[in-house]
Amino acid sequence: MVMRFYSQTQNRLSLYRVPVALVVLLLVLPLATIAQKRVKLEHADKLKRGVRDTEKYERLLGNVVFTQNKTTIYCDSAHFFKEKNSITAFGRIRITEGDSVTVTAANLEYDGNLRKAKLRKNVVFTKLATATLYTDFLDYDRPSNIAYYFNNGKLVDSVNTLTSFKGYYNLNTNLSAFKKEVVVINPDYSMYADSLQYNSGSKIIYFVTPTTVIDKDSSRFVYEEGQYNTQEKKSNLQKGAGESASYKISGNQYSLDDQKKIYRVRGNVVMTSKEQNLIIYGQASDAYRLQNIAKVYNNAYLAKITEEGDTLFLSADTLVSIDSTDPKKKRVLAYNNVKIYKKDLQGIADSLEYRLADSLLVFYKKPVLWTNDNQMSADSVSMQIENNTIKRIFLKTNAFVVSEDTVINDYNQIKGRTMVAELKNRKIDRVQVNGNAENLYFALDEKTKAMMGMNKIICSSILIRFKDGKLDTFHSYVKPEAFFIPPHELNERDKKLKGFTWQADKRPKRENVVKK
Repeated sequence: MVMRFYSQTQNRLSLYRVPVALVVLLLVLPLATIAQKRVKLEHADKLKRGVRDTEKYERLLGNVVFTQNKTTIYCDSAHFFKEKNSITAFGRIRITEGDSVTVTAANLEYDGNLRKAKLRKNVVFTKLATATLYTDFLDYDRPSNIAYYFNNGKLVDSVNTLTSFKGYYNLNTNLSAFKKEVVVINPDYSMYADSLQYNSGSKIIYFVTPTTVIDKDSSRFVYEEGQYNTQEKKSNLQKGAGESASYKISGNQYSLDDQKKIYRVRGNVVMTSKEQNLIIYGQASDAYRLQNIAKVYNNAYLAKITEEGDTLFLSADTLVSIDSTDPKKKRVLAYNNVKIYKKDLQGIADSLEYRLADSLLVFYKKPVLWTNDNQMSADSVSMQIENNTIKRIFLKTNAFVVSEDTVINDYNQIKGRTMVAELKNRKIDRVQVNGNAENLYFALDEKTKAMMGMNKIICSSILIRFKDGKLDTFHSYVKPEAFFIPPHELNERDKKLKGFTWQADKRPKRENVVKK
């Protein structure tokens, strides 16, 4: 029984036996960890011992070198507090972290237990082949690998120079955060913000507060958020506005490629031409700076303020602005489903061209214009604008002017090869018809307004004068042929010149042109 009990007890105890090697390892590990945390003095030309506030320290002079793991600290002189595991160093301080990080300064306080360094005066913090940080006040937290600066600092890499009142640099991610009075300097632009982030590895700037960007051509942009790759020169930005000497632009989202000079804006796009008092609206815009071309589409329309304070609106599927150093080449193009609206003028066409140099609007493919009770059409129609006011309308080939007589519900008509309509006080004042001129109008009794008959004139040219936008008098030139048809002899065929069409159902209203 005794032997059996002893044997069982031995077996149980063997379950709890710990190998001697493991016991030794467990005892050594804490010591090794402590050793890693200790700052070690490697060299000093002179060593003196002293006491400060009852605390013993070593005063070291000349070529002083400390190490802690992969960190080496060089300085001219230092106070080494072994018990506290800390250093106060002076003069030509240099800290190296392996072969990737070098820090220089004039003063240093280093806590070896927390592995935190406070560097002061002429601090230069360099991460090899990435960036260099300059400041007079830097706190370096080695466990997190983050350097904090305050009272002004400057980060420099191969692309940008960034300054701010305070910020930090994360060596693990290469991400820096800049706060208060942030300035970015680049050969192509400068930036100003209250806060901004920058990755010196990827060379990407992150906009976190409204940031003003000024290009070298003095163009100014303000972006609220987004990012810009300064190496690839590409941006993805949300909300912003830009301004040059001639133009302004704003939108909800920007995709910018400064290398290819292609700039895309999406959402609530507004482009303003300062010189022309012209504003273009849309939901999408593509600008090709090398070609000096900008397109606006998706509910696109423009607004041009006239001298009398009225606004001319124009809409189309696509609006195109062509810029040039040669004023004669500057253009605004509109194509597909062109509509214009002004209180006293409306129009439609397939496409349109606005020549900025001579302020001429040219309508193409079945253009029709309406002013008051008058409808004008031709193969090509153009409008001359002077002092932001429409002065003349030119109708070329198959020119036709129709005036609705609301008293008798019929139409006075003028036809010719070409016409020039002159406007006064925003109403048609006179029309000059040239080539194969035909005039058909209804004569009314001045008192009863009853129709007395219809006049028809065929001649080489006609001059028609209007009063308050309605036909008043006319003069026929070069062998005129005149016919008068009394009411009882009139039939519907006589009442229409060849090619007559009345297109009032196509006349645009403001809501058809101004897109929401």
